[in-house]
Amino acid sequence: MKYPASELVLDSHGNVYHLGISPEHLAQHVLLVGDQNRVAAVSAFFDEITHQSEHREFVCHTGFYKGKHITALSTGIGTDNIDIVVNELDALVNIDLKERTNKVQITSLNLIRIGTCGILQADIDVHSYLLSTHAVGIDNVAHFYPVSFTDCEKSLAKALNSFVGFPEEITPYCSESSGKLLKQFSGAHTHEGITVTSSGFYAPQGRSLRLGTRTSEVNEKLEAFSFEGHRVINFEMESSALFALGKALGHQCITICLGIANRPRMEFSKGYEKEMNDLIHYVLNRI
Repeated sequence: MKYPASELVLDSHGNVYHLGISPEHLAQHVLLVGDQNRVAAVSAFFDEITHQSEHREFVCHTGFYKGKHITALSTGIGTDNIDIVVNELDALVNIDLKERTNKVQITSLNLIRIGTCGILQADIDVHSYLLSTHAVGIDNVAHFYPVSFTDCEKSLAKALNSFVGFPEEITPYCSESSGKLLKQFSGAHTHEGITVTSSGFYAPQGRSLRLGTRTSEVNEKLEAFSFEGHRVINFEMESSALFALGKALGHQCITICLGIANRPRMEFSKGYEKEMNDLIHYVLNRI
């Protein structure tokens, strides 16, 4: 199959359209961060930077850390951006961009999201590290793809929806993180559990300002939910699409977040630059 120009969209330099990079700019280990400024915080630890680029909200730095080839890439906020990022990263390694055909040999990337999140358990302190075993999406991105979910993933999504009672228009889906990467990044500093990925920051996460919300008790219900020994530990806005699309394309995906708000305790960080740099250093040393 040869992909037409309208489907595999490239810029005038032959780079993937949104990320603005070519295959030679990409390492196998990709650290995904939401904030554009966080890319420089990652590459500040590199021993050598071999590539730097910026296109729209997608800032990319590639280099070496203790002999490991690593790319730091900003995604912006939300699963809609993750849809772009995962598809274009996969195209960079698994599609011949000149011939516009699939490569015979499939390359698997390690896609490691370093983010911030809201904590949903009262016993987890602000600035803790939260490592996602599963991501339950209350967005719709994965429903547009022929993703095969396991029986366990389907059961978890169904049980969570039944327990919480999301608005009837929402159909949650669930995808596990990479077991390999989960072991790699698990440690004494991490809290492991289910991540819920919302399609917005305010009403979808139970926040009520002038317009109000249809999910006013969602946080309390998520805090009380458990499934086969897993509890819901945090809310964020990217991991469901990352796990579902990444896994379907053959990539290893994980999310580790710095908790900057504890929703049950109504606490918010007074500043987390040092703690985020510590988390980045932790992740780099585990690669």
